[in-house]
Amino acid sequence: MELEDYINTYFKDCVEIINQIDREQITKIATILKKIQTRQGRLFILGVGGSAGNASHAVNDFRKIAGIESYAPTDNVSELTARVNDDGWETVFINWLKGSRLNSKDGIIVFSVGGGNAEKNVSVNLVRALQYAKEVGASIMGIVGRDGGYTAMVADACVIIPPVNDETITPQTEAFQAVIWHLLVSSPEMRKFEMKWESTK
Repeated sequence: MELEDYINTYFKDCVEIINQIDREQITKIATILKKIQTRQGRLFILGVGGSAGNASHAVNDFRKIAGIESYAPTDNVSELTARVNDDGWETVFINWLKGSRLNSKDGIIVFSVGGGNAEKNVSVNLVRALQYAKEVGASIMGIVGRDGGYTAMVADACVIIPPVNDETITPQTEAFQAVIWHLLVSSPEMRKFEMKWESTK
């Protein structure tokens, strides 16, 4: 495929994804986040790979724009690598959440291409973390790809990025994670503080 054809296909797929995204699930996530914001709970954003980078960026936005105390376990490289080294990758998020005293006032958002699948041994660290979140009664949300995996099965609200092209599931999922969290934090319902360029006349 020529580059020009690839570009046109990529953007055509973006339009198709936008048209297919479940708006009701976005509204549900916004409602849950508003409750967390109101009761002064905390938000923990979990992701690996590119989704970890998105989690870090989203933490900034939820803190700075929405005024929600937010964290991403992958932001602390020393603690993350110590836990991986000492306890293993599968338990890295659950043990971090236990150390943070996750509770029923808090919420978790999972950014993931597959959502986790213990049977297939894929992103088991997400599965273990969500099992713990269910135990303590924390709210669970997800912005995930493919069929949503374990995240979609247990979440209180989950946006599944439609896999319209098998060749670009990962880049499209990770790109639309950013589209949706930016939508959420900038919405009139969630926004508590002005954004720099929008407030500059």
